[in-house]
Amino acid sequence: MAKTVSRHVFTSEAVSEGHPDKVADQISDAVLDACIARDESAHVACETMVGPNLVVNMGEITARGFEGVNPQAIAREVVKSIGYDRPAEGFSWDTFNYVSALHGQSPDIAQGVNRKKAEKQGAGDQGMMFGYASNETKSLMPAPIIYSHELLRHFTKLRKTGKLKYLRPDAKSQLSIVYENGRPVSIETVVLSHQTTEEGACRKCYAELEEIARAELAKTGLVTNRTKFYVNPTGKFVVGGPTGDSGLTGRKIIVDTYGGMAAHGGGSFSGKDPSKVDRSAAYYARYAAKNIVAAGLADRCQIQVAYAIGVDRPVSVCVKTFGTNHGVTNERLEKMILSGKVFDFRPYALIADLGLAKPKGWCYSDTANCGHFGRSEFPWEKTDRVEAIKSAL
Repeated sequence: MAKTVSRHVFTSEAVSEGHPDKVADQISDAVLDACIARDESAHVACETMVGPNLVVNMGEITARGFEGVNPQAIAREVVKSIGYDRPAEGFSWDTFNYVSALHGQSPDIAQGVNRKKAEKQGAGDQGMMFGYASNETKSLMPAPIIYSHELLRHFTKLRKTGKLKYLRPDAKSQLSIVYENGRPVSIETVVLSHQTTEEGACRKCYAELEEIARAELAKTGLVTNRTKFYVNPTGKFVVGGPTGDSGLTGRKIIVDTYGGMAAHGGGSFSGKDPSKVDRSAAYYARYAAKNIVAAGLADRCQIQVAYAIGVDRPVSVCVKTFGTNHGVTNERLEKMILSGKVFDFRPYALIADLGLAKPKGWCYSDTANCGHFGRSEFPWEKTDRVEAIKSAL
């Protein structure tokens, strides 16, 4: 009897560093980096809005030495590094108008986070966070989102090195991947929308972009003669970035995580210090899920953790392996996590475990472009708890 093949197509998109929302994310995280460099216990929730010739910072910041932080200068440096350097385009690092509405953290929130005993630090907010891992790629990430990021990272390199002079910073990629029995087998459709100069808005340049994208994605082994490519399908993408659309911090939460393959708690990451579990606990949940998959205990693992504001321990933990578990039940994995022997989800402990208060070899603004997960430079991507998990079980 022939084996039944289960087939479906899953799509994820990514955006480049020049996308308006990503411009906002990078500014927010650069301000956070400056605050943490002066005060590792800084409380930061920095929001950014960008639009035509405009950058606005809002939110709360309480940090020792904050008087030495210049958010406007930071914003201009971020925009410059991205490549918005042409005033005629309507948004440039040296000409945009800047507005600040930053203020101190609410004392009502602070009293739940600041404790005499550091290990009793409470969660900075209520809510639920998710971590996910899948063994379908080397980085233990879903294929559609990780390959979408890698494609845009390649085009950013070509733009910044001057190899494709007609490219401008704003871009989106989208990959639709065919799965059979839960494994990616081919790329069905690729959509690439990349801002260009007027000179680059032509069929010749679009054909070149398709050729480059095809060659880059061929490395995945998933491109076939049936893979369809759509490059700037409207025919022209010249007006882009904050000139073409507004941008806000935290508006690309699916792009930042798993491309829709896993659940999301709804909280954004950028501009938030690690006392905000929206960010730090999501990182730690990814850390735990990745180590479980790396240990061979499941092909896919999703961990949900939930907190009450001001309370140090999670109010719940839920593990799902979607029927891909090997030799261990979801309940046993939950008990292992709740024991705190391998993974300690208290805010104080997880911040210390991952070094989130003192980033070394990375910074928060690095996370705001090309996704927060699946990149080896970040500490939550380590698989150093595999043996501890096996011992605990």
